Amino acid sequence: MCYHLEKQNQCTVSERNGQLVFLLNSEILLPENAPVRLTSAQLEELDYRELYRAYSPRGRKSKVDPRVLFKVVVYGYECGIYSSRKLEEACRYRVDFMWLLEDRAAPDHATLARFRHRCTQPIETLFYQYVLQLEKQGECDHKTVFIDGTKMESRAGRYTFCWRGSVEKHLQATKEKVEKLSGLESLSALREHLKKTKEDIAFVYGKGRRKGAEQHRWDELDELRQRWEGYEKSLEIMGTGRNSYSKTDPDATFMRMKEDHMRNGQLKPAYNVQIAVNSEYITGVDVFSNRTDHGTFIPFMKRMQNMQQAKYEEVTADAGYESLENYLYLGCNGQTSFIKPANCEVQKTKKFKRQIGRIENMRYDGDADCFICAQGRRLQLRRECTEIKNGQENTVAWYRCEDCGNCPQRTACCKAKDADQQKEVKWQKTFWEKRAISQAHIASERGVYLRMCRSIQVEGAFALLKHDFGFRRFLTRGKENIRTELFFLALAFNLKKLWMKRENNRLLTHLSKIRIA
Repeated sequence: MCYHLEKQNQCTVSERNGQLVFLLNSEILLPENAPVRLTSAQLEELDYRELYRAYSPRGRKSKVDPRVLFKVVVYGYECGIYSSRKLEEACRYRVDFMWLLEDRAAPDHATLARFRHRCTQPIETLFYQYVLQLEKQGECDHKTVFIDGTKMESRAGRYTFCWRGSVEKHLQATKEKVEKLSGLESLSALREHLKKTKEDIAFVYGKGRRKGAEQHRWDELDELRQRWEGYEKSLEIMGTGRNSYSKTDPDATFMRMKEDHMRNGQLKPAYNVQIAVNSEYITGVDVFSNRTDHGTFIPFMKRMQNMQQAKYEEVTADAGYESLENYLYLGCNGQTSFIKPANCEVQKTKKFKRQIGRIENMRYDGDADCFICAQGRRLQLRRECTEIKNGQENTVAWYRCEDCGNCPQRTACCKAKDADQQKEVKWQKTFWEKRAISQAHIASERGVYLRMCRSIQVEGAFALLKHDFGFRRFLTRGKENIRTELFFLALAFNLKKLWMKRENNRLLTHLSKIRIA
């Protein structure tokens, strides 16, 4: 009994089958450097007021505090446990989860599922709170950021696709059929016509009753109306930036994946996941339905800067992000662009250099403001126009050859079918100026260094998420639910990265040490 008094903070006395049994506290079963200890300490500093507001003040109080549940879910993602049922099992049998629960009863899977749903709104705020916390600890800064995206498969059915081309084709056929039957050209007029004619028709239903000609015609028009409405709804779901969507997850777009279960390049419903990495930590994350990366860059950067209330000095990205709009956006924000030109690798090939009709392979004479083709003939300025984009001037110019007659390389240079038509090229002056500036940046010593760091940091982050964390496919449907998954995953990634850096004595390191030859 004396021993019990000395160790009462480490064990509990209970009676089992008439015998006194000492039950060990989970505290003494965990090593001091266990990842769960760091996770709990780091997440304890966050402000959970928005999370508590997700709970109704009425009704029954949760057995487990939302703050503790949040730690459990995040640590579950850190351990590669994403299923609510498997997370419940871990809370019942694993010592680290018991310690995290502070020896409370394990929550069931329904409680965990409801909690994740409640985190839809506050999870983004909590994630960026932790990014700010890492910055205060000296682990992150706002010097440089690396941007990249990857396509991740949705939970939607792989064969529930709906394509824009097919929808538009059937919609046009439906319109023509409606016009042929009723002479109506709009959906609103068709609805009004059906409403009026319905009052004058004696509808009959049931076995043994014959429908009249008017009822048959009305039913046919009503069926066409339903089709018309369905096609219009499909086009509304796709919007202007998509050519397809999944019927079981309308937010998912069919994309060609690098990794395919059938290894035949099959299209699958997926999302375009964008992340920002600084100092090996994920400092921004978002998900889009767009297949291309360049269209996601500006909204992603705006949202991240709005949440962090700060902007990065240098932005490094691959060729998929190159566009005039992105160049202008970075220029307006005073951020240095390290975006790789889209034609950077292609223009090094012999095939590209043999295409003499391309403006890149022509010599520009700045004094005369003209281009000189492979045969030494001048392409003079024909017209020029300037427009304002994102507060900056965008200039486009057209140049036409003075004479293409009797040119021995006309067929290789000019694509015009008319033999008398002269060679004409379009030069986006502003775009080429911005591209030249960005190319000069990436060609510098700093640019080469950042390009090499990018492959380690941001592409390395995706590699860890897919291989070490085993996260290759979303478990939920809908963009809001998927964003919740991503923020949990990114938060778990940062906590695990912090623990690994601490164990390897790499704290306060921002960029990798790379020797440039």
